[in-house]
Amino acid sequence: MGSAVTAVLDNPAYAALTGPHAGFAERVGRALRYPSDVSPFTAIPSDPTASDWADLAALVGSGGLVAFGSPDGIDVPDGWSVAFEGAGVQMVGDGVVPARDDRAVRLGPDDVPEILDLVARTEPGPFLPRTIELGTYLGVRRHGELVAVAGERLRLPGWTEISAVCTDPSVRGQGLASALVRHVAANIVDAGSVPFLHAAADNVGAIALYEHLGFTVRSRVRFTALVAP
Repeated sequence: MGSAVTAVLDNPAYAALTGPHAGFAERVGRALRYPSDVSPFTAIPSDPTASDWADLAALVGSGGLVAFGSPDGIDVPDGWSVAFEGAGVQMVGDGVVPARDDRAVRLGPDDVPEILDLVARTEPGPFLPRTIELGTYLGVRRHGELVAVAGERLRLPGWTEISAVCTDPSVRGQGLASALVRHVAANIVDAGSVPFLHAAADNVGAIALYEHLGFTVRSRVRFTALVAP
């Protein structure tokens, strides 16, 4: 894929909030964010001006927390403080073989408490009470208990992010995560998009799994959370 096609992946939250997810956007000037119960991600242009940072501060309020993921990290402006930094990778799934799985069930708002519980125990990344509104989330149940989840998060032109991939420790090693990722990928491909995802750079097991499924590392990513002045 050419750089023109993948360029939106350098600033995916901005591409999502100014594109397919514009309906979720809370905005001041060129600063955007998801509602605080949907996603922690905020967004400003890749070449932000002082006015963009001022608009972002106005959007989140004094002491408000903003979260970014970018290949080059963030040049922290005066007055802002760093709450968290972490290394990650962005992976694209144009080599994934999509496949549906009969064990997968679509999850809805009534399933959110169980999803939040599983996420809290397995820590795949942020999942909030309304995150499920961002796309289709699938799960696998054993004896009525939700034991595996995967779904769609950021949606941008031509691309959809797979997120919240997690399995209960009691069922790990049974291929449930792989099955759900392939099923979510099938939904994404059928909608005319390409799947991508993010993983912590030190989560070598997850990265190896995704590579086995056909994902490739596109770039290193720096996850940064800042506190507004």
